[in-house]
Amino acid sequence: MRLSNIQQVEQLIERALAEDLGQGDVTTEALVSDDEQGKASITAKARGIIAGTEVAKQVFLKIDPQLKVDILVDDGVEVRPKNVIARIEGKCASILKAERVALNFLQHLSGIASETARYVKAIKGLPAQITDTRKTTPGLRALEKYAVAVGGGKNHRMHLGDGILIKDNHLSALRRQGLSMKEIVARARQETTNTLRIEIEVKTPQEAVEAADAGADVIMLDNMDLQDMRQAVRLVKGRAIIEASGGITLDRVRAVAKTGVDLISIGALTHSAKALDISLELE
Repeated sequence: MRLSNIQQVEQLIERALAEDLGQGDVTTEALVSDDEQGKASITAKARGIIAGTEVAKQVFLKIDPQLKVDILVDDGVEVRPKNVIARIEGKCASILKAERVALNFLQHLSGIASETARYVKAIKGLPAQITDTRKTTPGLRALEKYAVAVGGGKNHRMHLGDGILIKDNHLSALRRQGLSMKEIVARARQETTNTLRIEIEVKTPQEAVEAADAGADVIMLDNMDLQDMRQAVRLVKGRAIIEASGGITLDRVRAVAKTGVDLISIGALTHSAKALDISLELE
């Protein structure tokens, strides 16, 4: 697994460092001499899946290209408390200046990967796939979706140009114009490239049938209870990809997968994942 947009990642790192170091590091500059050398270890303090090691490494190197950064744990590997993730060697001042930003990226992305892995494990043995959403931290979507993939999940739309998703507000506006579901799908196909999938959000099994009859490629079952999900799957399975979304929790996700849906999209993977506890200590 690799980060695809290196240039975008570099820009994110630069902005994060400008945010933290724009006025300098007055503590380090006052107390630590520029020629003092040292070593540091980045260590896990909790169990989880690591993601973002290369991002953290680039933070250190952006501060000081002379630092030696050795990554000991690859992204996607599970760690336990006291496992050493990376070692850094070079100027102590450089290590201290980069520490917080590097850990912020590493902890946040590892938290997302760890949370995703928990959901993936919960539905193990069932054909459904766990996917993310666009409910991401502004500016961090590429990194957060990368972390989801590291944790074993799949990426949904990266942006609004990545697929047609006709949601309830779209349907409300278009139905006020007198358009039927079939006419709405026909208009979407006519106005866009044939390579884009058309997905429709529905709230009842009957609407799912209407969407399938209209030719939707994907049908999103929005906040349905398990009984309605099972009915919708029974009525449209094989005619479209079926996605469950809304109200998905770790306790409930396996029951949702057992209804027969193909995809389970979960906004909490990115907007609510708890950062993995990771620390840096100078030796």
